[in-house]
Amino acid sequence: MAFTRSTGKHRAPSRMSRRSAQAAGAAALATSGVIGTLASPAFAADAEHASLEDTGLNQAITGYELADEVEDQAAAQELAAEAAERQAEAEAAAERQAEVRFRAARDAQERADREAERKRLDSFQLPVAGSYVSTAYRVGGSLWSSGSHSGVDFHAPYGSTVVSVGLGTVVEAGWGGAYGNNVVIRMQDGTYTQYAHLASVGVSVGQTVMPGQQIGVSGSTGNSTGPHLHFEARTSSEYGSDIDPVSYLRARGVSV
Repeated sequence: MAFTRSTGKHRAPSRMSRRSAQAAGAAALATSGVIGTLASPAFAADAEHASLEDTGLNQAITGYELADEVEDQAAAQELAAEAAERQAEAEAAAERQAEVRFRAARDAQERADREAERKRLDSFQLPVAGSYVSTAYRVGGSLWSSGSHSGVDFHAPYGSTVVSVGLGTVVEAGWGGAYGNNVVIRMQDGTYTQYAHLASVGVSVGQTVMPGQQIGVSGSTGNSTGPHLHFEARTSSEYGSDIDPVSYLRARGVSV
């Protein structure tokens, strides 16, 4: 009787199919060996023993199974290695992104710090904190050799801290005749400021002073009727080049 098989797509045998085929082949070999030994009555009693032990078929089947297990282990190890590699790549990418973010934040902070420092150096303030003008600019009278006040007087009890109104370089520090102990500073914009009648001077010629840096303490030295700070703004270091100190400070953001 003939056997037929339906046509269609074929697929590779599964591992179980391969193992079944291997077992079937081994069984066929065993059967062939038994038939062969039946032809010789002298060896018929030992046929089964010879087919399973002496031919090593059990060892062959076991060998196939071990090979499959080794193949499985190798495949699993390969997959694990690929996963570890992907994980390492992901971690490296995360580290690079973190470094980029860190550098961006650092650069932004540095820019902010530079801008803050620039603003600080460009800033102006009162020469005596919290003070007010007690004698206005250009007030006339016999107290001044020119016939009028060449600056303004800020209220300042004896020993009050006197500071530079802005960034500049000291061009005069010490006794100034009618001005008593005084300091003259060339500001960074090319103008000059003067601080007179000081009890003591705390800076020297050539020194760079920051906005708000102390340059002396108030007093009543020189041509003075009592403790105060005489403050002038000038276009040059020479007497007579004075400008309105209140307008000068207000133009630079100081509330007077």
